Amino acid sequence: MLEANFWQDKSNSKKIVKKKNLLEDLVNSFETSVEKIKDLSDLNQMALEENNLNVQNEILSNIKDLRELVKKNEIKCFLSKSEDHLDSYIEIHAGAGGTESQDWADMLRRMYLKWSENKNFKFNLISEHKGDEAGIKSSTIKIEGDYVYGWLKKESGIHRLVRISPFDSGSRRHTSFASIWVYPVVDENINIEISDKDLRIDTYRSSGAGGQHVNTTDSAVRITHIPSKIVVQCQNERSQHKNKETCMNMLRARLYDFEIKKKEKETSNDEALKSEIGWGHQIRSYVLQPYRLVKDNRTNFESTNPDKILNGEIDEFLEQSLYQIK
Repeated sequence: MLEANFWQDKSNSKKIVKKKNLLEDLVNSFETSVEKIKDLSDLNQMALEENNLNVQNEILSNIKDLRELVKKNEIKCFLSKSEDHLDSYIEIHAGAGGTESQDWADMLRRMYLKWSENKNFKFNLISEHKGDEAGIKSSTIKIEGDYVYGWLKKESGIHRLVRISPFDSGSRRHTSFASIWVYPVVDENINIEISDKDLRIDTYRSSGAGGQHVNTTDSAVRITHIPSKIVVQCQNERSQHKNKETCMNMLRARLYDFEIKKKEKETSNDEALKSEIGWGHQIRSYVLQPYRLVKDNRTNFESTNPDKILNGEIDEFLEQSLYQIK
């Protein structure tokens, strides 16, 4: 940052400043915690000598707050990989099962959007295909904020719902599946080479929001990367050019994510990794009937309050997943 031409490259300088601020925040928070511990220890000694119960109760309250602060810093230490600070895309796809699974996919999308709101993160809809009767067939969301990818990277996989179906006139219990794919938003300093000959670009009419212009022109764009068979699409912009630009950014992100996963396979058990993200190997079950329980099948962490979880309060599950990272 002390270099004379540091601010000339705005993209790179923004990235470095963001990382600097995050590290400074972590160090300052640690130093503040150490000072608070020392102050509370001294205050507690005085309270014991004076047998002051009011001060001792106040110290206990401060210790509780301090523990929460230390826990937040501990989580940040687990978000230390080079890609963890990046923003994130989330792709949601309904499984087999028609309306039931499409409604479940929509519930999951709402869960992640509520989580984003709780964190004061920015988010926007990239593309969406609505269900025939209710819910969504697929959706792609971009979330921006500190360590978004680091928080969400272990959410990729199959999510299973068991409930009494609101679409079944016989009120029978149904099991539904939806897949989640989380991958990082690649910044401009990460070089991902994409050859034009490897791309198939299709345009189509948008079916989502965006006004009359979007709905009456072929502004939506779908790009297929032929070698990897990766498909990305965008329809949220009015301009076909803007949608294509967003698609290319998503494709770069997907290819970057592919390289990350490939490196992980080289240092882990391939079969274990396949079972984590393969269809039919759910990472988490949300049971609303005949009992109420959300259970992560990788960490065995459980919650008996599925309403809270589906309303975006998923931090405990995300934290337990981070603790499992080798």
